Amino acid sequence: MFPFFYDPYFFLILIGMGLSALASMLVQSTFSRYSNVLSQSNLTGEQAAQAILADQAIHNVTVHAIAGNLTDNYNGQNKTLNLSEATFNQTSVAAIGVAAHEVGHAIQDAQNYVPMRLRARIVPVANLGASLSMPLILLGIFLGMNQMLINIGILAFAAVLVFQVVTLPVEFDASRRAIASLRNQNLLTETELSAVKKVLTAAAFTYIASALSTFLQLLRLVLLFSNRNND
Repeated sequence: MFPFFYDPYFFLILIGMGLSALASMLVQSTFSRYSNVLSQSNLTGEQAAQAILADQAIHNVTVHAIAGNLTDNYNGQNKTLNLSEATFNQTSVAAIGVAAHEVGHAIQDAQNYVPMRLRARIVPVANLGASLSMPLILLGIFLGMNQMLINIGILAFAAVLVFQVVTLPVEFDASRRAIASLRNQNLLTETELSAVKKVLTAAAFTYIASALSTFLQLLRLVLLFSNRNND
């Protein structure tokens, strides 16, 4: 019988979905709350980013505005720091905190931060694993529960989890660098920095929730197919 018709471990998927939804709600609500708190410096996210880049003597990174809400990112390949509409021209402590976090990635890049380099190397493997894992598992099922194909599919999916785990220290360190830069340059007061920490902690929870969700999916696959194999 097709093993997904009866799945006693499906609750693991639901737990993962719940964690991800909770994390998304938390970051949205926290960012929204502190988007209404304007900084005393009256700096925009873009200005704060430029100030930190200049202080770190990083002159090969350009700052751009992009569409969307919380779509901020740093692209190490073309050295661009992309700030969303909710960040670029906004003077809230939330906007400045998110902008500083992305600059944290630029600083990591400039200083050859090892976890960031490792993550970049894992990206192709993780993308390949995400694309091939389920097709391999399904092929193994249709070929009469071919355990070798199923195991290869599970290992391919595990590559996604490895990528997400490696991502955690990269994100945590970028936030640490952001707080340090904002404090050292007196861009925000200590009270405002406390608010930024809450925003960045909420954002970090999304990465933790994503990794936990992927772990639970991987655990489900291992339990499901190891039990089938034992049967």
